Amino acid sequence: MVLGTALIGLGVAIILLDIYRAHPESPWLTVLSLRVLPRWVRALIFGGSGVLLLGLAVFKLNRSLLAPYLQPGKSVIEVVANHRRLGKGPHVVAIGGGTGLSTLLRGLKESTSNLTAIVTVADDGGSSGRLRKELGIPPPGDLRNCMAALSDDEALITRLFQYRFQAEGGLEGHSFGNLFIAALSGAMGSFNRGILEAGKILPLRGQVLPSTLSDVALVADKLPAFHNQAVRIEGESRIPDIPGQIRRVQLEPVDPPAHPQALRAVLNAEMIVIGPGSLFTSIIPNLLVPDLVQAIRASRAFKVYVCNVATQKGETEGYNCAQHYQAIQSHVGPGLVDLVVANDARRGELPVGIDWVEPPTAHLAEVPVYTADLVDEEQPWRHDPMKLAETLMALLEERTGPLENGSRRRGSAGK
Repeated sequence: MVLGTALIGLGVAIILLDIYRAHPESPWLTVLSLRVLPRWVRALIFGGSGVLLLGLAVFKLNRSLLAPYLQPGKSVIEVVANHRRLGKGPHVVAIGGGTGLSTLLRGLKESTSNLTAIVTVADDGGSSGRLRKELGIPPPGDLRNCMAALSDDEALITRLFQYRFQAEGGLEGHSFGNLFIAALSGAMGSFNRGILEAGKILPLRGQVLPSTLSDVALVADKLPAFHNQAVRIEGESRIPDIPGQIRRVQLEPVDPPAHPQALRAVLNAEMIVIGPGSLFTSIIPNLLVPDLVQAIRASRAFKVYVCNVATQKGETEGYNCAQHYQAIQSHVGPGLVDLVVANDARRGELPVGIDWVEPPTAHLAEVPVYTADLVDEEQPWRHDPMKLAETLMALLEERTGPLENGSRRRGSAGK
């Protein structure tokens, strides 16, 4: 840039020199060229003015280019350095749904921006269920929660996306986030293009994708207490409400095709994390997409299943960690993951009706178990986002070597 500027100045100087020689006595040329001053003074004035103008131009150009990174209370250098650090982080795919997946993403986004969340689309209750019936689109609820969790300004986006209209009428009960995704889907012509555009509009540290674009429903075979015959329950929202033990869940129609970009993300991942979240209504529905499971098995990524901290009413009453993993095995077969991560801390008071998920005292039959203190101090029935993310990054570092973004294992990560 400096060389180009100098050449332009040289070309202009040649033209001005010809004019000066043609009209040596012109009074306006005398004033503009500062002829009354010594030559070295004139050179210093013109050269210094050029340097100042060039410096000002570069400064303003940099401010314009860095405007998207400006954040209140943070220096530009700090924000850009953090952006570059996250951009060099490992490629991680998280599979699940509900609050469990949002919790995981909230922690992982502090270590890498190369994140892909693959979310179940079997929800049929609340605002998502109504939009699904009225507009014929996959339910956007879990996608909305994950987008909020991955946002740079999570507090604002979460408040905005979770806002529910209270006025009576067609909008009553709908969340703004669901309507935002539905509106983009309509404007772009398809649900797939709508969620991709949502990821471009919002400042997300990663992307959120549905496991399938097919219109699927979740069906469960549940064995009520004191009955010998299982009852079939249709609809994800109804499954936890009916008491009994879940024997098996399936999607209808069966074997839906996976989202192509979700497959691409899985095959390119360095780490695949399954869970945490509702075992039968958030995690396993993703694993009922055959193409997705085949891609997970074919991927060379480090594959981890994160077991829940506490049991869930209507789904996993009385389950320990081994039973959580066995439920996944019974639906997709053995050998899906390389490691099971479980919580071993018992602090705080759990709500009535749920219990701690007991970690195994030894490795499971075919997969090792890693235990750590993962409890959220304020909500002990959930994972702490940072504890979980730091543990996973430390485990990935042990497997692959030092991470580019400088993650380090916590001293108290586990056993």
